[in-house]
Amino acid sequence: MINDRQKKLARYAKALGHPVRVYVLQTLSLQSCCYSGDLTEILPIAKSTLSQHLKELKDAGLIQGETEAPRVKYCINKQNWEEAKELLKTFFEL
Repeated sequence: MINDRQKKLARYAKALGHPVRVYVLQTLSLQSCCYSGDLTEILPIAKSTLSQHLKELKDAGLIQGETEAPRVKYCINKQNWEEAKELLKTFFEL
């Protein structure tokens, strides 16, 4: 049977399934927070594409966003990030 830990692991893994999202997570892990506009300047992708990637990470719970009109500030959701790391570690130790 599929349990909650397996569902969470699959959700986190899906969110990590694109190099842009991995890059965003690595960037955010090196600083406290970052504005989406700053990421747009770094990454050679359209704002709408970046927005979709940020939404995927946010929906998975790996990042959180705070609106500071007209910008959005993103940072790692530390609790879920730790959970994702533990689930992945446990999975790869099988």
